[in-house]
Amino acid sequence: MYRLRVCTKLAAKDPRKTLNCLSSLQSLRSKHSLPFATVDVDSLSGSQPAEVQNLVQGNWTKSSKWNTLVDPLNGEPFIKVSEIDEGGIQPFVDSLSKCPKHGLHNPFKAPERYLLYGDITTKAAHMLSLPEVSDFFTRLIQRVAPKSYQQAHGEVYVTQKFLENFCGDQVRFLARSFAVPGNHLGQQSHGFRWPYGPVAIITPFNFPLEIPVLQLMGALYMGNKPVLKVDSKVCIVMEQMLRLLHECGLPMEDVDFINSDGSTMNKLLLEGKPRMTLFTGSSRVADLLAVDLKGRIKLEDAGFDWKILGPDVQEVDYVAWVCDQDAYACSGQKCSAQSMLFMHENWSQSSLVKQLGNLAARRKLEDLTIGPVLTVTTERMLEHLRKLLKIPGSKLLFGGEALANHKIPSVYGAIKPTAVFVPLDEILKDGNYELVTTEIFGPFQIVTEYKDNQLAMVLDAVERMHAHLTAAVVSNDVLFLQEVIGSTVNGTTYAGLRARTTGAPQNHWFGPAGDPRGAGIGTPEAIKLVWSCHREVIYDIGPMPTNWKLPAST
Repeated sequence: MYRLRVCTKLAAKDPRKTLNCLSSLQSLRSKHSLPFATVDVDSLSGSQPAEVQNLVQGNWTKSSKWNTLVDPLNGEPFIKVSEIDEGGIQPFVDSLSKCPKHGLHNPFKAPERYLLYGDITTKAAHMLSLPEVSDFFTRLIQRVAPKSYQQAHGEVYVTQKFLENFCGDQVRFLARSFAVPGNHLGQQSHGFRWPYGPVAIITPFNFPLEIPVLQLMGALYMGNKPVLKVDSKVCIVMEQMLRLLHECGLPMEDVDFINSDGSTMNKLLLEGKPRMTLFTGSSRVADLLAVDLKGRIKLEDAGFDWKILGPDVQEVDYVAWVCDQDAYACSGQKCSAQSMLFMHENWSQSSLVKQLGNLAARRKLEDLTIGPVLTVTTERMLEHLRKLLKIPGSKLLFGGEALANHKIPSVYGAIKPTAVFVPLDEILKDGNYELVTTEIFGPFQIVTEYKDNQLAMVLDAVERMHAHLTAAVVSNDVLFLQEVIGSTVNGTTYAGLRARTTGAPQNHWFGPAGDPRGAGIGTPEAIKLVWSCHREVIYDIGPMPTNWKLPAST
């Protein structure tokens, strides 16, 4: 049915593609239909569990320790992950140590590898564009990080478009240098983008394909040798993607892939001494790693992301829909999810809040428009709700109940999309602010209201937040936009009537601002910032000045 749905969608856009799509799907009778795949998504179950291996020094390996994952929708054990413990990290340490600080390639060394990666990317982009491959990854994502088919497919689509952006010569263009005339004939200074050499990448569960692929490819493009760790709950997705990349020509020894717990990975980082580590995940862990790694780290950490609705009320239906998507798509498990909504009082007088409740009520477990929360339990979310409702003037707008009639394991969360109204003046009180701005990585948001003369209070509230990832200013009032944007810092900020906080494509920078450790993703600027450093080479070849004489000491 899933595969037929893909063909049906294609037919709606271009009937000529239907026969080709159906023809290609006829061959998908087993997991071997895809040359890289070692998993059959259809049969993945307790009776036929999948296995996830490690990759080190060019070889797929198994360990003696296996971590069994349960299906987040029914609790059935369905994936076995071969995990490395602290005693098994030496091959990974050795692999990192074999990579020199100047990398596997750079502008002066093995430049043909820029061309190699252009070719690999071209083939991988084509592979992901095939309906059967796109559908495979979409449904595999759904199995381990349940979200709607549309949301999971969007992740695959963005990844495929990113790869398209770096085909052919685009990889070597990332290493473009510049020259500045010197002080005399024969002298020129040249600026080059230089790799770090051995690096590490740590990525979370919520985007099991998009985040690791975009960061991994950026690291490889610039000449680094990465060891990649993806959250074990979803690591099967990236394991299959690595096998696809190998099918497209990625040298087996260029990337190491490790499955482990956090303490083992921390030990690997301390002993392997990567020159740079990219971490995407919680702010708490990020700060600990920054200390352990002595600052050799780039972070795309959590964000308590906000949206401000300006005084100009228009297109209420559209704005309500975007707010619902921003807060509750993927069950709110996006680092860019809308955590707090500041409404101008003009919006409070519209049908916005009522529409938000109606849109949230449409979400259901059957189509995964609401689903399991993988890092916060139901009781933890409901306890947070109870604490918020003790604040004077606060009230439950909608939600606030556990989902019913499901088999989601109790280690995960399952609640209805929830919104809590808290008065602005109460939010700003020292006793409340930390509680109100606690990030609940699930379908949970704070809503508040402000008047014209309270905009400074709104700006104070967002100034006091510690993470500045995404934000939205929903207004077409140019002066209002200028004031808000000029007084805030979020690294990816959408402005205008159609502004959102989530759904970043591959064509613009996505990442935090206001932190020198901040990492971006997706664009040439992000790749160069995160995965290379600046090196200056000054050529000074002469000729010597005529009649040069030895000067006096200075």
